[in-house]
Amino acid sequence: MTGVSGVRGVFADTLNPFIVQKYVARFAGFQRCNYPNEVPCIIVGRDSRTTGVAMLHSIVAVLISMGFEVVDLGIVSTPTVLLAVEDSNAIGGICITASHNPPQWNAMKFVDADGMFLSAEKATEFLAGVEEPINWNAWDSMGSLRRDNEAIQRHIAKVLAIPYINVELIKSKHIKVVLDSVNGAGGLITPHLLKQLGCTLYEINGEATGVFAHPAEPLNENLSQLEEAVKFYGADVGFATDPDVDRLSIVSEQGKCIGEELSIALAELFVLPKKPGDVVVNLSSSMISDDIAGKYGVNVHRTKIGEINVGKKMQELLSPIGGEGNGGVICPEVHYTRDALAGIALILGLMSESGNSISELVSSLPKYYFAKDKATFDASKMDTVMNSVPGLFSGYALDTRDGVKATGDKHWIHVRKSGTEPIIRIYVESDRAERSRQLCDDVIAKLNTVANS
Repeated sequence: MTGVSGVRGVFADTLNPFIVQKYVARFAGFQRCNYPNEVPCIIVGRDSRTTGVAMLHSIVAVLISMGFEVVDLGIVSTPTVLLAVEDSNAIGGICITASHNPPQWNAMKFVDADGMFLSAEKATEFLAGVEEPINWNAWDSMGSLRRDNEAIQRHIAKVLAIPYINVELIKSKHIKVVLDSVNGAGGLITPHLLKQLGCTLYEINGEATGVFAHPAEPLNENLSQLEEAVKFYGADVGFATDPDVDRLSIVSEQGKCIGEELSIALAELFVLPKKPGDVVVNLSSSMISDDIAGKYGVNVHRTKIGEINVGKKMQELLSPIGGEGNGGVICPEVHYTRDALAGIALILGLMSESGNSISELVSSLPKYYFAKDKATFDASKMDTVMNSVPGLFSGYALDTRDGVKATGDKHWIHVRKSGTEPIIRIYVESDRAERSRQLCDDVIAKLNTVANS
């Protein structure tokens, strides 16, 4: 699969070293044309997947053969790679990660010189030229490879330097935390942050083996082990990250997942009193952001799904906080990208300053209920199914910037093709759990009817 989210597939099936090299060569040439006066340098980092080493060597071979300096960060989080590109003179970066996909998947996410993913316009232009001939360098103009072992430390330092976080206050609380890194890159960075914040840490699935202990997406249904661990240790909070550490889910002190959409809500609750400003989230993020923003007299702006869309809008508006309802918190004091580490620091700051537990903080918020599902169709029917969607929502206000979002009375329904899997995703939010589930089921049934007609 190719798109704004990069190039991904099942390794040894739809993704292999030959495919990797083709896209990397095109990306290298594309960036060199866009930044002709800069030193050709690309920064590379990977998550813990077992195919990551093969991917890395395939990428490095191409870049060196095209005369590039390559900086290898090793196993790091995706936001660590983005931050490293931003803080360097590199003309781009490559994150080797399939994010929340199962372990047999891998992918490349392509980073522009500003440390943000390629824009939709650049991604389209880049992908359109992937079959162009490759210009290899001669023996006397090869590139080079060096290792950077300090990127993780720099990332943590940037999080600890967020100006409105009282690090000493957090330390004084000795917060008990259970961390589930799902055997991803988070096991190599998140514990160091938590220890520097004075937390008492209990780890599960912390070894960066790439063999995930449970489905990698940090959804409620995948985090029962974390819920049990929080109760067992009597912890104050549980944090779960996905394999590349850009999404954050939270378990309360009661051992209950609070829902990934509340990660950004709690971050807003902490940041907006300190830095009032408009909030940016995507079209599938909770209505709770509107309630929180209204409390502080600011507005909510919604973008197409994809952190590049949220991040660019935040830059435009100088927004103090934003993100995506999948647990992706964006704190501009660190970087304009989803970052679970920044989210963790903000949540610990909120707990420390308010003196409230996670369950108490959640109980103070308005109550909305999500239903999220997906439907798989033959590739030949995907466009037909999606073209039928507007006709399913008579009487709704429709937004067609990213699939179809239908907004009604105290609820909304968003139907869109996934950018990372060959599926159609359905998101529903309303004021009642049973209503959300029923609306979601009804939409799936109607989509299946269209597909089978």
